[in-house]
Amino acid sequence: MSSIYDFEALSIQGKPVPLRTFEGQALLIVNTASACGFTPQFAGLEALHKTYGTRGLVVLGFPCNQFGSQDKGSNDEISEFCQLNYGVSFPMMAKIDVNGSEAHPLYQWLVKEAPGLLGLKAIKWNFTKFLIGKDGQVLKRYAPTDTPASLAKDIEAALA
Repeated sequence: MSSIYDFEALSIQGKPVPLRTFEGQALLIVNTASACGFTPQFAGLEALHKTYGTRGLVVLGFPCNQFGSQDKGSNDEISEFCQLNYGVSFPMMAKIDVNGSEAHPLYQWLVKEAPGLLGLKAIKWNFTKFLIGKDGQVLKRYAPTDTPASLAKDIEAALA
């Protein structure tokens, strides 16, 4: 696999989404959770989606229950939670694993392309973010503590 466009995911409604659909756009890929201290970042992610969506940014949320069992709900429950509480209108994908032997192939590729601190090839916690350039390559990895608003400068550079 040589770019993000080589992967496919399932939408939160269970429909296949070839990531090639987003070719030529910048992507912000985030593993999310509904009951985490970082969950309020959904509001910031939605703000990025509204601010930069018309300029070519696509935010993709990937729910994950691997960290403290903080996303126990079904895909339907997660979707409803995100819409009701944060007005999420960016694409949410079906719940996946981001670490371990069952990790989604996309996340296996992401952590290889952009390892974490000290070369760690795993996701540390919910709301780890990856900025992908218009060419389908990983530009940067962000920690869960990096707020969506703090990514604006990098997003603008990716969209330029």
